[in-house]
Amino acid sequence: MASIIESAWTYLITNFSDFQLTCLGGFVLHESVFFLSGLPFLLFERAGWFGKYKIQKKNNSPAAQEKCITRLLLYHFCVNLPILIGSYPVFKFMGTRSSLPLPSWKVISTQIIFYFILEDFAFYWGHRILHTKWLYKHVHSVHHEYATPFGLTSEYAHPAEILFLGFATIIGPAITGPHLITIYLWVSLRVLETVEAHSGYHFPWSPSNFLPLYGGSVHYLITFRNHPFVFICFQVNYISEIAIIVPRADFHDYHHRLLYTKSGNYSSTFVYMDWIFGTDKGYRKLKSLKDNERFEAEGREKM
Repeated sequence: MASIIESAWTYLITNFSDFQLTCLGGFVLHESVFFLSGLPFLLFERAGWFGKYKIQKKNNSPAAQEKCITRLLLYHFCVNLPILIGSYPVFKFMGTRSSLPLPSWKVISTQIIFYFILEDFAFYWGHRILHTKWLYKHVHSVHHEYATPFGLTSEYAHPAEILFLGFATIIGPAITGPHLITIYLWVSLRVLETVEAHSGYHFPWSPSNFLPLYGGSVHYLITFRNHPFVFICFQVNYISEIAIIVPRADFHDYHHRLLYTKSGNYSSTFVYMDWIFGTDKGYRKLKSLKDNERFEAEGREKM
């Protein structure tokens, strides 16, 4: 596998310049990953497929979906691409290279984990600032035009917000000066993460069901019938203890359902920042009420 990747990379650096690979290659990669991962959710919503996994029952109109795609193409080509081209000297200054040898998987994985942690911290505070009254009204409200998000709405935002929150994505690579292939992988994973968070669906195979701390896969300690919920799940005559897992898409979907400045759930990837600073209290309260009602109904059925 490593030899195949190295051979493919050799072909790229032989036939394309460093500038082409960094700017144009990065742009093509982003667009490919973004639209290939985001368009299926638009089709699911329009066709009514996987309805039982949809978080909100409301659907966006075809006109609203088309408006999103049109604006995205405009922003990507008129904002993102020029910024990427203009940033090329910065990439070179921070030490990014495309030459062989390729970094080891250990180096790549370590750097990407660091990027996710740092990005989540920076994004949380940047996103929270965007929910102050003036910035929300004049900038961030554009992103919240879609109270029922679908995958492609993840990058539907005011150009100023693209610049502002884009800083959270590049700060990690700016510090470490990684190989270009690491940036390619980082951008791909970050795009997949944000598309999934805005997908409007929570599937059984969603990453948040398996990855600790990812987008809400944190077990919250709450009470039910005077019994503490713990990290063990079992059933008796009635449910007394059970683990609560917060789905990633549902976590951010709640943020979009509340259109104003105090919606909470500001994190991008993980949830610990919202938990530490208490900005997920409204969401947790709503979840606990809904889960208690559901568990009580299930308990009555078993009695």
